[in-house]
Amino acid sequence: MARFAIRTEGLGKRFQIGALRQPYSTLRESLTRMVSPAARRRRHDKAQIWALRNITFDVNPGDVIGVIGRNGAGKSTLLKVLSRITEPTEGRAMVRGRVGSLLEVGTGFHNELTGRENIFLSGAILGMPRAEIRRKFDEIVAFAEVSTFVDTALKHYSSGMYLRLAFAVAAHLEPAILLVDEVLAVGDMAFQRKCLDKMQEVGETGQTVLFVSHDLTAISRLAPRSMVLGGGEMKFFGETADAVRRYATERQAQGAELRHRTDRTGDGVIRLEALRCRDFDGRVVDSLGSGEYLDICIDYESRLAGISYADLALDMRFTDVLGHPITTFSTRFSNGPANGSLPPSGTLVCRIPALPLAEETYAIDLWLAYRGGLADMISGAAELRIVPGKFFETGQEPVKRKHGAALIRHEWTAAVEATPQLIAG
Repeated sequence: MARFAIRTEGLGKRFQIGALRQPYSTLRESLTRMVSPAARRRRHDKAQIWALRNITFDVNPGDVIGVIGRNGAGKSTLLKVLSRITEPTEGRAMVRGRVGSLLEVGTGFHNELTGRENIFLSGAILGMPRAEIRRKFDEIVAFAEVSTFVDTALKHYSSGMYLRLAFAVAAHLEPAILLVDEVLAVGDMAFQRKCLDKMQEVGETGQTVLFVSHDLTAISRLAPRSMVLGGGEMKFFGETADAVRRYATERQAQGAELRHRTDRTGDGVIRLEALRCRDFDGRVVDSLGSGEYLDICIDYESRLAGISYADLALDMRFTDVLGHPITTFSTRFSNGPANGSLPPSGTLVCRIPALPLAEETYAIDLWLAYRGGLADMISGAAELRIVPGKFFETGQEPVKRKHGAALIRHEWTAAVEATPQLIAG
């Protein structure tokens, strides 16, 4: 039988919600409700929600696994079941080895105890010998940067000090399995980098790590494989690059028909109604090769009278699956439409003779401003898949993950520098 660190089989967790508040009643009324079949049915029929359903996966010893999903996808519930904080409703979860959990800031800490006492308490809960805790003690305190306050009660710590100590204990006491929820976002930027470096180090030492985060960059850096949760179900489990792309594709693009989008900002005096990508032959496309001709057509409706094209600013930003800005096409950077007044409705076209982007799926954000302020802004207005094309005449195409997203035409030459001549004097 193959070894595993974590195995789940048909794992499910159900919560009951919407419980009705019962008024005070007599003992007779309470007993009647307990034995009444109708009352039992009402209790059974109360609203229920499955936070997890039919979750099945294996994690091998030493694996670092990312867990990705929207709020309410079931990520935290999964870690709580694996940590034995809550029992599953169905299925089972098997965990081999000592588990260290950082699910909330300072989970398992006692506010009345000092930092020193909490380090030993956490170690004891993990089943570590006192000698092993002593050996790691100075390293934990140094990492947490709380040496001055190590003998102060935790109730006097700031939230940052609390978090630093909690993470230091969880990461340094060497559990076989480390479960980390989205708590690193609480610290400052320097501390977050420090935590990510430590987690990378932990993963390289052969410990098993499950890492929940909305930071897709951190997930991509730390975890070779990831799972995507949605609605309590596992949507994908595999290579992190594929998991991030799967998650981002579902999250970013909500269709090019913009008139029905409600997740927009601006005063609406000019509204973006639709976006279409057209190739050289005028066909509407959702994918295109690198270096190919592209027209991006944006329909609008305007309630302003007499506004000129020169008063408009339209930005179209391309972002990658991690949400990083890649490039922006803007009427502020390049020549906009010809002089004249903006009709009540029409189409603005951005023409790109040779699309300079490497293979990837890109989301398109739109931002439209006019003389008086912001008219309309929509994130993830559309999505465009770039496939390998013929940007370079050599036929070789860069890979975004390795070489970057931007493609720039260039030439190489060999030049022999002239040898400096000595001037006889």
